[in-house]
Amino acid sequence: MRFIGFIIFFIYVYFEVSFFITVANTMGVFLALICIIATSILGFSLVKSQGLKNFSIMQQKIANKQSPKNEIIKSVALLFAGFLLLIPGFLTDILGAILLIPNVQEHIVKFIVRKMPIKSTFASSQTRYQNEDIIEGEFKRKDDE
Repeated sequence: MRFIGFIIFFIYVYFEVSFFITVANTMGVFLALICIIATSILGFSLVKSQGLKNFSIMQQKIANKQSPKNEIIKSVALLFAGFLLLIPGFLTDILGAILLIPNVQEHIVKFIVRKMPIKSTFASSQTRYQNEDIIEGEFKRKDDE
């Protein structure tokens, strides 16, 4: 049971190296290395721009007192995609690029939200008291007279 992580790691490395060798044989080693570096840089910039856009949407939803759970899940998908794009290799770059596609993110969000047992609600202290009946007035105790 302890060796499952090592086995998965070595299987990943085997597929990554064999895929790199295949690409390097068709394009050349230097061009393959440039492609890996370019996808890392391009992936980082895409994750940064989409992350900032997603962050502004989250701020708007919080300001409108809506639940930002979909955007939080998208942010985690973007973080995971950025991590995959920064790891050198073509397979991880392909998986990271797939996670950057908005339709794929929507399917991931729908799948995770369906599996979530917790429902979230946002309420500030101001809206909590607006729903109750509050009657303002003055009173005088009869004991004081």
